Amino acid sequence: MTNIEIGLWSFPALLVLIFLRVPIGLAMFLAGFVGLGLINGGFDIALARLKTETFTTFSSYSLSIVPMFLLMGHFATLGGMSQSLFKAAESWIGHRRGGVAMSAIGACAGFGAICGSSLATAATMGRVALPELKKYGYSGGFSTATLAAGGTLGILIPPSIVLVIYAILAEQNIAKLFAAAIVPGILAALGYMLMISIY
Repeated sequence: MTNIEIGLWSFPALLVLIFLRVPIGLAMFLAGFVGLGLINGGFDIALARLKTETFTTFSSYSLSIVPMFLLMGHFATLGGMSQSLFKAAESWIGHRRGGVAMSAIGACAGFGAICGSSLATAATMGRVALPELKKYGYSGGFSTATLAAGGTLGILIPPSIVLVIYAILAEQNIAKLFAAAIVPGILAALGYMLMISIY
C-alpha cells in the first residue's frame, strides 16, 4: 500500500471510530498511530516517535506561556480588575439602550485581552456581570447568552491561548497570528454590541 492509500483509508477509519462514539482525541490518535505504523513498516518506529514527539511538543518554550496567561487572568480576577473593566465599560456605554449588556461585552473583550481563555473570560465575567444584568431587568436567557457570546472573545483577542497552541502545532509565527486576530476580535465585539442595541 502506498502512503496516499494509507492516508485515504485512515480518514474513513477515523470517521468510523467517531461514529462508534470513541472520543475524538483518542480516535485521531488511533488513526494516526496505525497510519504511521503502516507507513513505516512496523509499530516500533511509531512507538519511538510517540515518545519523542509528545515530549518535543509539550516541552516547547512557546507553549510555556500558556500557564502564565492563566496565572495573569487569575491575578486580574483576584485584584478586582474584572469588576473595574465592567464598571469602566458601564460608565462609557451604560446609559444607552442595552448599555449594561453592551458593557458586559466590552468587559469580556477587555478581560479576554488579559487572560487569553474563553472559559476563564465567561466564568469571570459571569460572576461579575450576571448580577448586574439581572438587577437592571434583563432576562436570564438574554443575560447568559450575552455572557456566553462575550466569552468567545477570549480566544480571539490576543493574547490567545488557542492561537499560541495553533501556532506551535502549525509552525506559524505567533506575532503574525496575534496581529491577524486583533481586527476580527474588535469587529466581533462591535457586532455583538450592535446586535444587542438592535434587540
